[in-house]
Amino acid sequence: MRIQIPKIRENAANLLRRAGYAFQRNDGDKMSFVRPLARAGYPRFHIYSEMAGPDLIINIHLDQKKETYGDDTRHHGEYEDEGALKIEVERIRRIIG
Repeated sequence: MRIQIPKIRENAANLLRRAGYAFQRNDGDKMSFVRPLARAGYPRFHIYSEMAGPDLIINIHLDQKKETYGDDTRHHGEYEDEGALKIEVERIRRIIG
């Protein structure tokens, strides 16, 4: 799910940390952040963020469990605007703007 936060006035990493996300890594022009929902690390919300001028673009999904590797690689994530993901997006909007 993609959301856009217009005209941010603070560092994007600081805004996402305020929303409870931990910086994970840089992927080129994008930064990756996670917010685990359990001590084991999964499920977790996963964000890729990037700047588009003064706007913060957030691509967020819910990782249900760790990726599966082997003959059949799968990513166990939810990307739709419903359930827990919808609630989390509303929470982020309240905190960030």
